[in-house]
Amino acid sequence: MAASALIRGAPLLRLRLQHHHRFATGLLVPLRRSWCSTADSTPLEEDVVPLSTPAALSLRKAPKYSSWDDQNYRQWKDEEADIWRDIEPITHLAKEIIHSDRYMDGEQLTDEDEKVVAERLLAYHPNSDDKIGCGLDSIMVDRHPQFKNSRCLFVVRTDGGWIDFSYQKCLRAYIRSKYPTHAERFIKEHFKRGS
Repeated sequence: MAASALIRGAPLLRLRLQHHHRFATGLLVPLRRSWCSTADSTPLEEDVVPLSTPAALSLRKAPKYSSWDDQNYRQWKDEEADIWRDIEPITHLAKEIIHSDRYMDGEQLTDEDEKVVAERLLAYHPNSDDKIGCGLDSIMVDRHPQFKNSRCLFVVRTDGGWIDFSYQKCLRAYIRSKYPTHAERFIKEHFKRGS
């Protein structure tokens, strides 16, 4: 007896859950009437969605943004891809050096890694002359003196002093020098912080 009452109440329960879901999510989408025949096409009042609701606005055609038809957009996307291809290897190496267990804190880079970092990153740092100072002895990875949870690259000078440098600043300067027409847009879209 209880089972037959439960079975008879199932469609109403499903209807209530659909109504609850529609209003709980804030979407005013038309209610599906799976229990009605397809021949009955008279819309219910709840099936009509006003055109000013967010659901109706999202169903309209989206405004046209830059597309491949636009010559400037295609040029930007091509240049963006070129920049990524250019900086990806050195970015990957810098991240691997800093974030992996490849080097321990305070450990100097291998000669091969040091050469690549010095030529492809440090040379482009906005203050590279100040960073190198009296001369470059080596490059090491260690914890930042102020931000102990952060590892970074350090220039070890020939006089024994050492100073940190940001590989991201180096990349930004490199991009600005090699791709001046698209550098600022690329940096704004793909780097966390400007500068």
